[in-house]
Amino acid sequence: MSSVYPIASGSLKILKLAFHLSSGINCQSVPRNYKWSVVGMLWCISLFNYADRQAVFSVFPLLEKELQLSTVQLGLLGSAFAWVYGACAPFAGMLVDRISRTKAILFGLHAWSAICVATGIAKTFPQLFFFRAAEGLGETFYYPASMSMLSDYHGRETRSRAMGIHQTSVYMGTVAGGFFAGWIGQVYGWRWSFYVFGGLGILLGIILHRFLIEPERGASEEVSAAQAETLSYPAFLRILFTTPTALLLMVAFVCMNFVAVVLLAWMPKFLYDKFHLGLASAGLIATIFAQGGSMIGSPTGGWLADVMRLRLAGGRMLVQCVAAICAAPFVFLCGNTGELNFAIGALAFWGFFKGFYDANIWASLFDVVPMKARGRAVGLMNMVGWIGGGTAPLVIGYLAQTWGLGGAIASAGFVYIVGAAVLLAATFGFAARDIARVSSR
Repeated sequence: MSSVYPIASGSLKILKLAFHLSSGINCQSVPRNYKWSVVGMLWCISLFNYADRQAVFSVFPLLEKELQLSTVQLGLLGSAFAWVYGACAPFAGMLVDRISRTKAILFGLHAWSAICVATGIAKTFPQLFFFRAAEGLGETFYYPASMSMLSDYHGRETRSRAMGIHQTSVYMGTVAGGFFAGWIGQVYGWRWSFYVFGGLGILLGIILHRFLIEPERGASEEVSAAQAETLSYPAFLRILFTTPTALLLMVAFVCMNFVAVVLLAWMPKFLYDKFHLGLASAGLIATIFAQGGSMIGSPTGGWLADVMRLRLAGGRMLVQCVAAICAAPFVFLCGNTGELNFAIGALAFWGFFKGFYDANIWASLFDVVPMKARGRAVGLMNMVGWIGGGTAPLVIGYLAQTWGLGGAIASAGFVYIVGAAVLLAATFGFAARDIARVSSR
């Protein structure tokens, strides 16, 4: 297992390569452990990706007070990001199948970081809404590009583990955004939360410019140049709509993303209101226990899925299905408990099982989608997942007016049950046939 995690090794060799190579390298021409160093670099970028988007939720009480916002308006701030992020995702996926993924990743990092800084100047709800939506546009390029890049550095033997490790950045970024945005907002005002996170993201982009190297497309699959050529979008859609497993994975992603966004968007305010915590404490507790659980669950789920994939065609999806079933009761408990300790325990267990699902989001999809269509597939899946799941802040904000915020949050557990049923159908109904078809191609 020690060979799986050498993310920071080979730094001197990487530095040397960075001065001589800028694009299109073969994975065999870099140091053996460089593919894990790529995971580490993308991990840092992804951390800021999620810290920036989480920051606004920790300062909801300050925005509510200063700008006199309702729960529906607060929900719209969360949904604005998700809707634009999702709507632009297919375009982003198509683009990263045709251009350097390194350039797409670093351009996106600079763009969303600059918009994050600009968010701090907002003085009205429409201005804040605009900047939140614009940040969704900046961030939409990252996941199609980074997941496609990782799939070229990591073949089937290590792909779930690599993506599972990368996924831990989502959890750390969420915790960082939840706690530090709350703390900075509490001490210096909510605007400085955006100035700090955005400024650090710009600095990171400058540093990584020389170290992140573009691989050849299909390098880990040993495919021919013809196989690595990109598809037209109509050809991609024909493949997609004749691959039921991929369609079901997208439906499940909507369900799972809906619940994730509910808890990330509303738990800080729920804890702040119900247990009378400070902004920093509410932001920390709402994120660190759930994300800490996911930090353990994601690598574990990635390893388990790699093992199950060898025994069952839909093994990765089965791991995701079990995760959704196990997580649902803890979502109910999060919204219904009157004890802070129970809420903390529920968040931790919910996060642990969520990590099992998260580690295999893209690895499951790549099992049934040809290599040349991966960027587009990630883009489209992000679109449906974030447009559909991104309604969660608004829906819960609306339901909270009648059911109370706790009851509205608890209701999201039913969505996990729906997602589990969809994943079960994909695992045993279509996965074997669709995986065999991809292999034959």
